[in-house]
Amino acid sequence: IDKSAFLYFEKELKVHFISNKDSFPFVNCYATPETLGVDRMVLAAGATLQFPNQNRLVIDAGTCITYDFIDAEDNYLGGAISPGIRLRYESLHNYTAKLPLLTLADPKDLIGKSTSESIHCGVINGLTYEIDGFIAEYKAQYSNFIIILTGGDTDFLAKRLKNTIFANSNFLL
Repeated sequence: IDKSAFLYFEKELKVHFISNKDSFPFVNCYATPETLGVDRMVLAAGATLQFPNQNRLVIDAGTCITYDFIDAEDNYLGGAISPGIRLRYESLHNYTAKLPLLTLADPKDLIGKSTSESIHCGVINGLTYEIDGFIAEYKAQYSNFIIILTGGDTDFLAKRLKNTIFANSNFLL
């Protein structure tokens, strides 16, 4: 990240760049804590503070889909990273010879009846099933559980998921 634009404001107000060296309200149990993104750490901190004493799964649906799990004892255990909606569409276009680049759209049906419909079915249904699958696996292992969905694609995805979630597209802010 280019910090020079922020440093301009340092004359007017105190600027602090968050890093993995800062203090957080959870114990970082990640095997490689120095590689954990600050965005994921800030989301975990927000979940820890806003939803105390329960297991928390934070799903950030943006360029990538990140899954971050913080247990009821405030231990950050880790998670998963997969491509977000836009990356899925772009990958199909960029790494195949003939598939078109499409933009976000609702699949009309479970079965795509054209190439475009099939792409929408695969991208949107595939991601929805992925998220619901992760949630089901966490629920099978942990009780007293809250799911926090955030990120740019929150509003689009929230109404498609089977699970009860706390959806806030600006939770990171």
